[in-house]
Amino acid sequence: MRGQPTDTHPEAGPTRPEPDLTHHGDAEVGAGLVDLAVNVRRDTMPDWLADPITAALADLASYPDPRPARAAVAARHGRPPAEVLLTAGAAEGFVLLARALRGVRRPVVVHPQFTEPEAALRAAGHQVERVLLDAADDFRLDAGRVPADADLVMVGNPTNPTSVLHPAADLAALARPGRVLVVDEAFADTTAAPGVNGEPESLAARRDLPGLLVVRSLTKTWGLAGLRIGYLLGEPALLERLAAAQPLWAVSTPALAAASACATPVAVAAERAIAAGLAADREHLVARLSALPGVRVAGRPASAFVLVHVPGAADVRLALRRRGWAVRRGDTFPGLGPDWLRIAVRDPATTDAFIEILAEMLEA
Repeated sequence: MRGQPTDTHPEAGPTRPEPDLTHHGDAEVGAGLVDLAVNVRRDTMPDWLADPITAALADLASYPDPRPARAAVAARHGRPPAEVLLTAGAAEGFVLLARALRGVRRPVVVHPQFTEPEAALRAAGHQVERVLLDAADDFRLDAGRVPADADLVMVGNPTNPTSVLHPAADLAALARPGRVLVVDEAFADTTAAPGVNGEPESLAARRDLPGLLVVRSLTKTWGLAGLRIGYLLGEPALLERLAAAQPLWAVSTPALAAASACATPVAVAAERAIAAGLAADREHLVARLSALPGVRVAGRPASAFVLVHVPGAADVRLALRRRGWAVRRGDTFPGLGPDWLRIAVRDPATTDAFIEILAEMLEA
């Protein structure tokens, strides 16, 4: 059927019910629940970001002018402005791709990953093929499993929900003439590595790879999910095709102000400090989870969340809700099943309180 996926997996077994690609972490949260389901940082917004957004509210009578923000984002990544397209969040970028690239013959989505890319493709009538990475291999990218004639390939890095950070060289190897390679780096600013000044394994500054399109988001680290701001980095000709499918004035004036502010050296330095702190908080969460009987943390998490395998996770998630905790179900991600949960990284005190409740449940 048109728009339905086919799966490429070396150990394909009985067909599971089709996962709900429209389910997202915000559906898990609710009044009175501690939110470990949504991967958005909620710390107080710094003045260098809050002030430009507030100031932009005084200029809402004018139509948005994206040129200053576009130039600022381009400068941050060492690109000319023609290689930047600002979007109303990363999600809009996936919709633009699906609508503008209707002529692709074999679109492939590497899963498990954020479901919106596939959902957008299917909504636009594309026949989607899935490459399902293996839990036994810690969901690491196997580039050889991507069909050689795929002319559109979508992969996350770091990947939501697995928190796997694929080597940049492995991703770059997927680029080739005649193919659009979409790398979703919505969480790239959450990653850090010893001895690396910037974002490890990011392709955002690569201008030599044919057909590369990098998707970025500013909503995670800076708590701007409600403002909707992201951008695409790629070849000007490709971005022109995507821009032609974009509504006029798609990005609001306050969102443009945020994009400019988040591209400054002050913002980048703050982002790197936040990513370093997040790494320490993540190590604490992984250590506490790994000590629980029956809980397996997938791979080596690199982002603002971890993926865990817990037998009976569907019941565990509901029991956690009754105790006041919201976590993200895993069965709506292709390639996972009902025994997976995604847990957001929080401060050690929150983690410790959560682990205490989870341990009680698993021991009962």
